[in-house]
Amino acid sequence: MFSNLFKNKQAAQNELDPKKIPAHIAIIMDGNGRWAKKRGLPRVAGHKQGMETVKTITKVASDLGVKVLTLYAFSTENWKRPQDEVVFLMDLPVKFFNTFVPELIANNVRVNVMGYTDKLPDSTQKAVFDAIEQTKDNTGMVLNFALNYGSRAEITSAVQALATQVKQGELEPSQIDEKFFSEALMTADLPYADPELLIRTSGEERISNFLLWQIAYSELVFTDVLWPDFSAEDLELSIYKFQQRDRRFGGLNKKEDN
Repeated sequence: MFSNLFKNKQAAQNELDPKKIPAHIAIIMDGNGRWAKKRGLPRVAGHKQGMETVKTITKVASDLGVKVLTLYAFSTENWKRPQDEVVFLMDLPVKFFNTFVPELIANNVRVNVMGYTDKLPDSTQKAVFDAIEQTKDNTGMVLNFALNYGSRAEITSAVQALATQVKQGELEPSQIDEKFFSEALMTADLPYADPELLIRTSGEERISNFLLWQIAYSELVFTDVLWPDFSAEDLELSIYKFQQRDRRFGGLNKKEDN
């Protein structure tokens, strides 16, 4: 098994097609707590190491030519976690951006954040908006954090906003098609709104209320690797798997069509 895994990683390194790099990759960064538990460490140690992985994967994705990297950093459900862990997670963006913004600027990466940021602590909001401001002129990859984000809440908010427009006579119900609805979502301002590839680490095979509308035609890759251990090679392997898929979007491929 391990020899096959090594072979697959080598294949990913050697055979990635630069013309088929997914424009938008979304990642559910799972397994920080289990990583720490395996080492007899507190859960927050896993989150701290996971932050270092974010830095690594951001630079690798940018170098590979990814246009948008969306990371599920904190969900609307994560407030249910122990208070000390939530406090640590809310402080992570402060530490992350304080140390990483210069590298983001050097790598021409622009920061974006989607979610209900008004519910975040003031210090977290400041760190986030400062990073957005400091990187706003960068023209390379967009590093998009889903922070206090939940897809059902996002869809509900979009429906409420559209319903208000209809009620006020600014919009006809017949005008609301898929494109119109997509433009009411939090991903509307991204250069590529819908991920082509969704990765979830740690062996869990759930979507967990993440980009439910946007991933309708995404390729899904689940890996047993815990997020703090997720490496450049693991990202390349996930992209390699993506490149082997036959993406038909409900239609037929050329062989089936003949």
